[in-house]
Amino acid sequence: MSRIVDSRRLNGPHLLGDRPGAALDVAVDGDVGQTVAAWRQAARRMLELVGWDGEEIATRSFEGGASLVITAPIDGLYAATEVNEAAWNAAAAALEGKPPSDEGATADRLRAAIVREHDVRLRALRDAARARGVLFLVDDELVSVGSGPGVRVWPRGQLPDVREVDWERVGDVPIVLITGSNGKTTCTRLVAAIAEAAGLTPGVTSTDGVRVGADTLADGDYAGPMGARLALRDPRTGIAVLETARGGILRRGLAPGHADVTIITNIAADHLDDFGVHDLATLAALKLVAARVVRPGGRVVLNADDPGLGTFALGVAPATWFALDRATPLLATELAAGGDGSFVEDSVIMLATGGQTVAVMPLEAVPITLRGAATYNVSNVLAAVTAAAALAHLPACRGMTISAMAEALGTFGGVRTNPGRGNLYDVGGVGVLVDYGHNPHGLRALTTLVDGIAAGRRLVVVGQAGDRGDDSLCDLARAAWELRPERVVLKELPTLYRGRTPGSTCAVLAAEFLRLGLPAAELVQVDTETEALSVALEWARPGDLIVMLTHEDRAAVLGTLDQLGREGWRPGAPVPAS
Repeated sequence: MSRIVDSRRLNGPHLLGDRPGAALDVAVDGDVGQTVAAWRQAARRMLELVGWDGEEIATRSFEGGASLVITAPIDGLYAATEVNEAAWNAAAAALEGKPPSDEGATADRLRAAIVREHDVRLRALRDAARARGVLFLVDDELVSVGSGPGVRVWPRGQLPDVREVDWERVGDVPIVLITGSNGKTTCTRLVAAIAEAAGLTPGVTSTDGVRVGADTLADGDYAGPMGARLALRDPRTGIAVLETARGGILRRGLAPGHADVTIITNIAADHLDDFGVHDLATLAALKLVAARVVRPGGRVVLNADDPGLGTFALGVAPATWFALDRATPLLATELAAGGDGSFVEDSVIMLATGGQTVAVMPLEAVPITLRGAATYNVSNVLAAVTAAAALAHLPACRGMTISAMAEALGTFGGVRTNPGRGNLYDVGGVGVLVDYGHNPHGLRALTTLVDGIAAGRRLVVVGQAGDRGDDSLCDLARAAWELRPERVVLKELPTLYRGRTPGSTCAVLAAEFLRLGLPAAELVQVDTETEALSVALEWARPGDLIVMLTHEDRAAVLGTLDQLGREGWRPGAPVPAS
């Protein structure tokens, strides 16, 4: 039976457009095209009935369902969800041959909801900010214009008359958006480090939280609109460096309506089958929403080595490409035309900008690259350097010089600056590589690094959140198998079941590892990440390597490894409880 799967507001630019509105995700039991056509007719009728004649309709169909969007006034988004749902109900009734509901009564109810939500001052602030080219942010509690030192914030119910705002003091800080399938957090941290070396105070959001300078505003996954608003509204923020995950764009749209630079690290199969995103083309279009909002004069920084971007991001403007080798076709074409970009030449990071090519620094002087062995981090460094060069033309970012880049890169790496990303420990002669690798693309990127680490035996600790399908889980197991482990420890992630029952994710992974040839005796299942670390260390002997993929209890895992190092732990000794 056809049904609504999700109904939500869209506050900013999203997959199907740039205007705010409301979205329905629907499951369709039958002809999707016929259902979408019926909804379109009903939606247009509902918009006319409530007096929203100038609003737009957008749809996206896929096997078994569709996404249905109407645009709406900024002060009518809750009402818009009701309008959208009423249109769906009317379309469903028509398709099923049922009598239509009382159209007049429905229209009266919807108009009353619109009147209750109507806010003249909210609209006026939005229009005034737009006319001045400054940021406008709204949520259920606060409304703001500008960002950083130029921000002005008011409670939602206490908005000023637009004429009372001292617009001369309202302004924006530079904004960098970082999205992609892998490498987002590391790129975010790298750009922020360069900004700090340039004398700026970065407001940073990521899957680890929100911080401004050295102060932490929030811990946890804030790579979405809520985190962006926190960083942008802090008056200490001198530049906003915002990790931008696909989930936030899908659910609510982008928080900032503009950016000065957007980095897209790569496009890989992850989180497919979520909110109707079933293929790489749609996933790419979703991540490219962050490219659509780049201001005139800004840049979109793209990875020329990534097949996904090479396929789906062609024609994105204004694009600047980076690659491990300057001969990579997309980058080579750009450089031949006098464009900007970055690459590695003779183990040196090189930057082409403004018609000149300059050396930034040797890879051996950049700890995070492990002398170039961590090629995925070489790519992350290139992305950050390219973004910094693109920002340097802004008055606020004049300090983003080659020397500032080199200063930041030369001290970046390890647990202090990049916790949970490629952290290599030596604990009593046992190597422990702690990484966030959470999808097949990320694990395969680790292969070159792992192969470069001398090891007697290898053990991989792996698990996955429950919002992936069985095919994705099997692909993850196959990617982990390419690390050539003698033993695999499967971990439960109790806070990330996301609809699956306990044990079901590990069961799929276990079956695939056994199919691949792992002996049953070498497959261990545990309930938590900290237990996984203990089991792995109890198995290890000097010269072994543990690849510890950490997603849930990173602080405890790193804390245990630090403690073992301080205490001089050796294999065979008890492992302290976390």
